[in-house]
Amino acid sequence: MSQAGGFWNWKIILIGAQMLFVAFGAMVLMPLLTGLDPSVALFTAGLGTLLFQWITRRSIPVFLASSFVFVAPISHGVEQWGVPATMGALLCTAVVYVILGALVKWRGPGFLHKLMPPVVTGPIIMVIGLSLAPTAVNFAMGLSGNGETALFPYGEALLVAMISLLTTMLVATLGHGLFRLLPILCGVLTGYLTALFMGMVDFSAVGQASWLAVPTFIAPTFYWPAILFMVPVALAPAIEHVGDVLAISNVTGKDYIRKPGLHRTLTGDGVASMAAALFGGPPNTTYSEVTGAVMLTRVFNPVVMTWTAIFAITLAFIGKFGLLLQSIPTPVMGGILILMFGSIASVGMNTLIKAQVDLHAQRNLVIVAVTLIFGIGGMVMGNGDFTLQGISLCGLVAVILNQVLPAAPEQADDLHQEQAFVDDLLDHAREKKQP
Repeated sequence: MSQAGGFWNWKIILIGAQMLFVAFGAMVLMPLLTGLDPSVALFTAGLGTLLFQWITRRSIPVFLASSFVFVAPISHGVEQWGVPATMGALLCTAVVYVILGALVKWRGPGFLHKLMPPVVTGPIIMVIGLSLAPTAVNFAMGLSGNGETALFPYGEALLVAMISLLTTMLVATLGHGLFRLLPILCGVLTGYLTALFMGMVDFSAVGQASWLAVPTFIAPTFYWPAILFMVPVALAPAIEHVGDVLAISNVTGKDYIRKPGLHRTLTGDGVASMAAALFGGPPNTTYSEVTGAVMLTRVFNPVVMTWTAIFAITLAFIGKFGLLLQSIPTPVMGGILILMFGSIASVGMNTLIKAQVDLHAQRNLVIVAVTLIFGIGGMVMGNGDFTLQGISLCGLVAVILNQVLPAAPEQADDLHQEQAFVDDLLDHAREKKQP
């Protein structure tokens, strides 16, 4: 049934709804963490997926939704400059994707590897996970993300968080089949029910809301300090995108790097994120969870993702549903995020290991060490309205160091190291499928 069924085939429609289930947990957690509207995120995920399909000629069975790479930058941007200015900055960041797509078309896919080899991307990914660790722990203890305000009693919050964490861990490690792809959703549901039992959920806003409502769209504004802060963040998800395209190519047995081409997929991702910023939603990225579901179901028809997008857009206009998502207590998210952010850091570490980056080589050691300490330590550069910090700073520093330090042995102008990393992940995933 890899390509079976037309657009109106009921099996295709049902599988499309199932794919939304797989992506749902991570898709709505990201906007909840950053203060954005989850209904807008649902709408822009669906719209972004449809735009991606149009640009790639509906040839790839992937779903695009909220990118966790941008959690810290968006949180900082919203606090510093407000949501409209942050959206304007994200719109400019998405333009960088389109520019990268043009450069890949001109120079070939190996261009990204030369710009951002594993010695650069590995520590950047680690910073993304580790820099968010305090937010996860504060949520788990009943505090606000910055730890300055107590939102829930410590004991109750910790109990809910640990139940959410335990459920997520058990489903991720012991689950079988499609169930194994739903650890976040299971963790949210279990934690939410526990919090409901303990009187930590407020339904007042849900009761007052209408069933049908237009999401709270926010138009972008443009402010140079916000733009200059956000644009360097585009470097990190670009290489993540390459990994996702390689993964879905491996699963389906088709070379999407060649056809429709990495330049088209990068452009599609960029246009999807531009559209998200125009409506006030988080940037989009291809979801590896959905790729895992495609591998499991063996349904490779891209029409499935068209229906997933349609369901996401439909849910965005159910007013009570959006407010129900916003009623999830922060300790529920805290428990899940402990595992999620730690997993992101582990992916960065595994990137270095699988690429066999030699940290005895002083060049590599310098890049990794400086990137990690700048990112995790909170280094800030700049003054006045313009500052670089966090992922923006360490990503830029890593790329520059890789270009200016004495050159390493000549690297092949291809993606073989990224492919080896993806192959390893998929091999482990296939092993878990075995009874």
